[in-house]
Amino acid sequence: MTTTTTGAATTVADASPPAYRLPHRSRGFVHDTLVVARRGLIHMRRQPEQLSDATIQPIMFVLMFAYVFGGAIDIPGGGDYREFLMGGIFAQTIVFTAFGVAMSLANDRKNQAVDRFRSLPIAKGAVLGGHAVANLAKAMLPIVLMSLCGLVVGWRIRSGLLDALGGYLLLIGFAFAMIWVGVLLGSVVRTPEGVTGVSFTALFPVTFVASTFVPTSSMPAGLRTVAEWNPVTTLSDALRIRFGNPNTPPAADDPWSIANPTAYTAIWIVAIVAVCCPLAIRAYRRSIEA
Repeated sequence: MTTTTTGAATTVADASPPAYRLPHRSRGFVHDTLVVARRGLIHMRRQPEQLSDATIQPIMFVLMFAYVFGGAIDIPGGGDYREFLMGGIFAQTIVFTAFGVAMSLANDRKNQAVDRFRSLPIAKGAVLGGHAVANLAKAMLPIVLMSLCGLVVGWRIRSGLLDALGGYLLLIGFAFAMIWVGVLLGSVVRTPEGVTGVSFTALFPVTFVASTFVPTSSMPAGLRTVAEWNPVTTLSDALRIRFGNPNTPPAADDPWSIANPTAYTAIWIVAIVAVCCPLAIRAYRRSIEA
């Protein structure tokens, strides 16, 4: 502004503080991804009820099947049903990882957090990457809780350290794959209510038509064929083998998937990520631009 004193014009500097400006560019994909992941972990800590699928549900399944159904199910070849059960419970819980990340994305779209992200100088893909990292960290929680709960009901790891480590790494790899299934689901379905309906309709049959709770040999012929090629079955069997737990004895007429459960599961992990990751990114971009 300008003031006049004793006939001379004097320019007086504006004393108001300068306006705050956001940085003009992103600080990098890794940095932005970790920031979004940290936000997701903080939300989980402040809203612990969102962790029910990763805490209460797996413990409930372990206790219910171990003590309610355990005495009525025989394992071909013998063995403790509770030890047979744990591989299936691990597999089922990891499959449900997709539900958590889909709900996170759907909630962000509902409360317009996605619109706020778009207004920030954030790297492309950092939002999806952050959700994936946060939910991968979340997946570690049920793995730990189920291991402890399994020890309480009588489950033991009866193999060597390297085999057991391989089993846990297989779990983490499958969790990462299912996270991208969840990202795709959360990018396609617009509401948390829709995610809940679609997730349970799709995921529950996949986890039950498998050797999660009963051997596939007890199923009718057509259903048994589906179960034998279901990656949830091979993940469950691979974990039982890695942990040294009872499993259905191999037979000469077993399909390749059952004869090679670890390799078959690894193929599925790579295939799910290779297919769902680009589809999820494309669907997410379309959803925020619509």
